[in-house]
Amino acid sequence: MQMPSKYDASQVESKWYDYWMKHNYFHSEPDEREPYTIVIPPPNVTGVLHMGHMLNNTIQDVLIRRARLQGKNACWVPGTDHASIATEAKVVAKLKEQGIDKNSLSREEFLKHAWEWTHEYGGVILEQLKKLGCSCDWDRTKFTMDDDMSEAVIKVFVDLYNKGLIYRGFRMVNWDPEAKTTLSDEEVIYEEKQGNLYYINYQIEGSDDTLTIATTRPETIFGDTAICINPEDERFTHLKGKKAIVPICGRVIPIIEDSYVDLEFGTGCLKVTPAHDENDKNLGDKHNLEVVDIFNEDATLNSYGLHYEGQDRFAARKAVAKELEDKGVLVKTETHINKVGTSERTKAVIEPRLSDQWFLKMEGLVKPAIEAVLGEDSEIKLFPKKFENTYRHWMENIRDWNISRQLLWGQQIPAYYYGDGKEDFVVAETIEQAVKLAQDKTGNAALTAADLRQDSDALDTWFSSWLWPMSVFDGIRNPENTDIKYYYPTNDLVTGPDILFFWVARMIIAGYEYKGEKPFNNVYLTGLVRDKQRRKMSKSLGNSPDALKLIEQYSADGVRVGLLLSSAAGNDLLFDESLCQQGKGFGNKIWNAYRLVDGWTVDESIAQPESSRVALEWYESKFQKALLEIEDHFSKYRLSDALMAIYKLIYDDFCGWLLEMAKPGYQQPIDAVTYKAIIASFEENLKIVHPFMPFLTEDIWHYIAERTPEEALIVSQWPEAKPVNEALIAEFEFASEVISGIRNIRKQKNIAFKDAINLAVINNEQASTTFDAIITKLGNIETLEYVSEPVEGALTYRVKSNEYFVPMAGSIDVEAEVKKLTEELNYTEGFLKSVQKKLSNERFVNNAPEQVVASEKKKEADALAKIETLKASLASLN
Repeated sequence: MQMPSKYDASQVESKWYDYWMKHNYFHSEPDEREPYTIVIPPPNVTGVLHMGHMLNNTIQDVLIRRARLQGKNACWVPGTDHASIATEAKVVAKLKEQGIDKNSLSREEFLKHAWEWTHEYGGVILEQLKKLGCSCDWDRTKFTMDDDMSEAVIKVFVDLYNKGLIYRGFRMVNWDPEAKTTLSDEEVIYEEKQGNLYYINYQIEGSDDTLTIATTRPETIFGDTAICINPEDERFTHLKGKKAIVPICGRVIPIIEDSYVDLEFGTGCLKVTPAHDENDKNLGDKHNLEVVDIFNEDATLNSYGLHYEGQDRFAARKAVAKELEDKGVLVKTETHINKVGTSERTKAVIEPRLSDQWFLKMEGLVKPAIEAVLGEDSEIKLFPKKFENTYRHWMENIRDWNISRQLLWGQQIPAYYYGDGKEDFVVAETIEQAVKLAQDKTGNAALTAADLRQDSDALDTWFSSWLWPMSVFDGIRNPENTDIKYYYPTNDLVTGPDILFFWVARMIIAGYEYKGEKPFNNVYLTGLVRDKQRRKMSKSLGNSPDALKLIEQYSADGVRVGLLLSSAAGNDLLFDESLCQQGKGFGNKIWNAYRLVDGWTVDESIAQPESSRVALEWYESKFQKALLEIEDHFSKYRLSDALMAIYKLIYDDFCGWLLEMAKPGYQQPIDAVTYKAIIASFEENLKIVHPFMPFLTEDIWHYIAERTPEEALIVSQWPEAKPVNEALIAEFEFASEVISGIRNIRKQKNIAFKDAINLAVINNEQASTTFDAIITKLGNIETLEYVSEPVEGALTYRVKSNEYFVPMAGSIDVEAEVKKLTEELNYTEGFLKSVQKKLSNERFVNNAPEQVVASEKKKEADALAKIETLKASLASLN
């Protein structure tokens, strides 16, 4: 096939992705091979491809493609998460555009709209992953709301309830007034915000006396049911046993005593609002205080807010402060920094709220998961290891998990009420089972499904995704099936550290509870993608590039390389678009290298030159050494370092040296032995770069030879490790410096490469002559001889203690060269004096950092060597 002069990524990428799909290379079924399994962190069904997805999925694809090349049965399970809060918000917004209020719909009607939305938009991100080259087993695509996945979730809920681990409780929870649902503690992001501290006077009942409290939330005074003082506080001894009157609403409330009150903070008096603060709720329970909830579910004030009823909490805050000021009871206002909880999903400020919710007891469940990661014989490794401390902190301070959400989209909690209140219920997997349980519990055989009503709450999204490594293989419903036994536990999990607790830790907990073993062996935690200014990428900042446009501009391979070049293991990725250009440039380098080789004419009758034989032997060792380095980087999940090792090997060693050493003379043929070896080396290079640049490498692979589908690069074999000739590599390092010296002289003296020169060597180093044929070829040396005395009338340079002489008689202006070398010698001697002066200063040597002193000593050594070389060149010219 004739190879185009330029690589056209847009055509090549669709061509080879279709080819891979057509031949089913991504699909896996259990067989006799070693399995290698990855489950995708399921992106939200609402999502579109962004830079974080690009990084995460590129890493997973690199790992899965390498495993495939290693002969493993590679299975990468894709899918999406139903994302209760985010998806419901999208559906509500769409309904609003159509003039439909969510509250006017029945559950079934709303779910119909949600499924329509999901079917229309839900697969967008998975289709975009294909553009990136992701080799997922698309036949196994799962969605957390698939019937079988939902059945598994319900089965687990019922099992945990029956084990006494799930309970219903009236607790203070985090309330998202925008999504109108509760959130777990982990879904609340705390941000420092500047607000105000309001000092308010409360009148003492039956007296003109007042006491002053300080609060950041004056609107909550309508929910005050006590004032609390510290019993040890002598300032307030006179208030003990008395009552206070709440401003505006006039409610009379007791003054209670509790050591919980901080003597130093604020005024030493604390207003107690049990419905709207967790600590106040604890005080309220202890002192049997009334609970007055002043907010509606959307955080507007209810009837307890009197004339502020219906106002948003923040608007009410300003209005209440103004009224307090008008009434003369607002003593002063100070600016105050405090931590404000916000919803991870909607960004709304969280409202503490008392509510009936479902909880999962975590204390016992976490023990195997702590041991699995942090124990002496830890079965699960976190990369980088630094995240073990984060994991330990979360797991050792775990609280019961609030698993219910006031949403319609999600698995509906399988609790069925048969009484008027919420006390009489049964928990069952199906309505039929629920009816039977209710009949048994009540002794009423006449009860039917019509007499039961299911809990209206949905389960937390994470309660489905914590089962993901098991449920995608149907391991919860059918624990003895072939897939779960073969693919579980999975091998590597690649995800972001921001969901280490939300998802990773919970999957480990579920794995030990339901399979008695770990869900995966290793967790690779990627960094966050940031811009060059270290800012997190976001739409609001306008610093997040369009992922698909990047692929269009730089090719999928170029973007993959660009992402990984900027991504050190576990550290934040400082994304720079120029790295994608570098990735594209690397692809062009490989493309043009093969075009060069493909353009050579092969002559079977020519004997292989010594220079080619040595060059190929050297590159084989260089390749094997790099392969060992690459394997080591992969074992430590240093994919960026692995890619850089491959980049240097191909760019510098293969393209920069080997092809130069082996290529035939201008318009001359190449011998068959060298040509076949170059092609074999090229193929080995393509194999190791394939996981990073799958499209380009597959394309070149098929230009090299006509291949059957069984011979495609994607299913070829990863190179096998062979012995490394370290001595040969070291000898070439020396020879390359010799060649560089020749090239420098040619450049300085404007000697064209077509003009042959002579080279004489005083071999003080006893250097090997193995690469002399290459030195001769790459330097265009007519005669290379070893001598014992300096050569007169020659330019000279050194490599270590070896001296090299290039006779220049008749080819240069000796007088001008002497003048130039003398000037350079004088400058270098002056530079040496300044360095030696610094090094002779004891104060500098004793106080400067070690690396600074070492740097100065190196400058001294380099200057001394250069002076010696310059003097030798001058001596030979004189």
